[in-house]
Amino acid sequence: ADSDNKGVNSGRLVACITTLFLFSKIRPQLMVKHAMTMQPYLTTKCSTQNDFMVICNVAKILELVVPLMEHPSETFLATIEEDLMKLIIKYGMTVVQHCVSCLGAVVNKVTQNYKFVWACFNRYYGALSKLKSQHQEDPNSTILTANKPALLRSLFTVGALCRHFDFDQEDFKGNSKVNIKDKVLELLMYFTKHSDEEVQTKAIIGLGFAFIQHPSLMFEQEVKTLYNSILSDKNCSVNLKIQVLKNLQTYLQEEDTRMQQADRDWKKVAKQEDLKEMGDISSGMSSSIMQLYLKQVLEAFFHTQSSVRHFALNVIALTLNQGLIHPVQCVPYLIAMGTDPEPSMRNKADQQLVEIDKKYAGFIHMKAVAGMKMSYQVQQAINTCPKDPVRGFRHDESSSALCSHLYSMIRGNRQHRRAFLISLLNLFDDTAKTEVNMLLYIADNLACFPYQTQEEPLFIMHHIDITLSVSGSNLLQSFKESMVKDKKKERKPSSDEETESDSNSGSESESEEEASKPRRLRKRVESDSDSDEENDINAVMKCLPENSAPLIEFANVSQGILLLLMLKQHLKNLCGFSDSKIQKYSPSESAKVYDKAINRKTGVHFHPKQTLDFLRSDMANSKITEEVKRSIVKQYLDFKLLMEHLDPDEEEEDGEVSASTNARNKAITSLLGGGSPKNNAAETEDDESDGEDRGGGTSGVRRR
Repeated sequence: ADSDNKGVNSGRLVACITTLFLFSKIRPQLMVKHAMTMQPYLTTKCSTQNDFMVICNVAKILELVVPLMEHPSETFLATIEEDLMKLIIKYGMTVVQHCVSCLGAVVNKVTQNYKFVWACFNRYYGALSKLKSQHQEDPNSTILTANKPALLRSLFTVGALCRHFDFDQEDFKGNSKVNIKDKVLELLMYFTKHSDEEVQTKAIIGLGFAFIQHPSLMFEQEVKTLYNSILSDKNCSVNLKIQVLKNLQTYLQEEDTRMQQADRDWKKVAKQEDLKEMGDISSGMSSSIMQLYLKQVLEAFFHTQSSVRHFALNVIALTLNQGLIHPVQCVPYLIAMGTDPEPSMRNKADQQLVEIDKKYAGFIHMKAVAGMKMSYQVQQAINTCPKDPVRGFRHDESSSALCSHLYSMIRGNRQHRRAFLISLLNLFDDTAKTEVNMLLYIADNLACFPYQTQEEPLFIMHHIDITLSVSGSNLLQSFKESMVKDKKKERKPSSDEETESDSNSGSESESEEEASKPRRLRKRVESDSDSDEENDINAVMKCLPENSAPLIEFANVSQGILLLLMLKQHLKNLCGFSDSKIQKYSPSESAKVYDKAINRKTGVHFHPKQTLDFLRSDMANSKITEEVKRSIVKQYLDFKLLMEHLDPDEEEEDGEVSASTNARNKAITSLLGGGSPKNNAAETEDDESDGEDRGGGTSGVRRR
């Protein structure tokens, strides 16, 4: 083909040359006798994207092939050097990169024409030094603005040349005592502090190149500070973060290539000597380097921009695949990345976890809860609308839990699975003080995990009951105490034994007394139960302290318990379990009894309306109105009723639902926001409406 080929054939030319490059990559010997044919393509006039692809691919072919030629002619080599140099001076980043790389192979392995490269290096290095001193004299000088393109090109090219040539060798600098790599570092570092982001980016790209030739520079304090501050600073530009991550990625990829080459070379001579140490030194170096930057790279997982997370994950995957760090510290972060909205990233993170699990059994389980908490942080970072609470399942037809892959890795081992589930349920305990949105996130996951046997949801429900009885009592106790304290002055010490009719007790404490008694000991009021409820609410309202902090505290802490109630109700509906089945379950029973597969109902969704309303209205920080107070008191009374009837009666008559079960169901219905207990996604308004509007269940149950 003609080197000025345009139009119709240029697409075919690109395809041919790209294919030839792939041949060269696998078996460069095949191309040795065609090298002379390839060389003229370096002079292609570049106007279209295709022309650039031709040049870059030809450079890549010659880089692999020229070193294998036996006695190539001087003119051929000189022409290649000249052509490459013209391209380096004239074109953009991609061309410069490939041409410098090709020049590296030709000069270092064949021609040893160091003077030629040294002259080119000095040209750009000199330009940079000059621009630096101009900038120091007057940062706002107009000369600098005019020279910006030259500055960008110099930063990039100096870096690219340093990647492929070690200018501190005598062949280059002669007997000069100047330390070139330190000078280059100083120059590039100077421009990383420039006010123009484009200049900063190019300087960082240049540094990344230089570090490939001299990795030890990454131990320099100023480099550590630069990299880590860019990665950890929330307000730092996304482009700079990505560039630092790309630098680390390229360094690790190059190291990997170097190691593989060292391995191949070693196999050739292994019979004669022990060369194992050679590879170890270099992997020791990259291991120490990654230890320096690991934490900041992992923290980059919590970035809003998916591109930042993408490169951070690449760096971590390379680090793990090369065995440069102990994987345990990455496990929670990988679990978190497994919840990323982009499938390619989730799969990559999950794949890493599978690899770790093969090599180190138990690591995943050990860090599972930490990973769940971290995945909540990732979701928070990704959440574009802060008004909406973060949820723990995918908003698609599958409604699968975000951490379903984690659960499926753990569920196979009964002991690990149970420990994991208990740890999650413990976060709902009133003493754990977990923030409400995180509890919602965990409840979502627990509601949607891919359970397979009946044992799994039954075990959860069993533990929810235990947590409810402990946390529920604590909660009621602390609410009561906040009321009682306020009215102590009007009380006699024996107030506990006082009857309602005792005329000495003040009317207020009497009504509070009345409201706090178990309902089965109450006077039988033959009125309708709704007005009964109204009286109770009013009675408690009168006893509320001036300071509404305890009320807010109650509303806040009770969310955990409400979520557990919802979760139990949801699992019950999802798997179609009866109360008696849940009641009879014992965790110590042999595994076989509950090994049956779950028969999932369709269309059962987990929708904890009260908690969602609580989070959306930002109740914890908003001003408290009479209406809100009423709804919290109503919640308190329903809660109390529920706690009184928590354990189903043993002696239920045949076919009859006992009053206690009825009372329990009614309390649950009311707590979960109206509707029958079966439908936990009840659409009734719950927090705003008054007591009367909120029926549900059967009325008149309380009278025994």
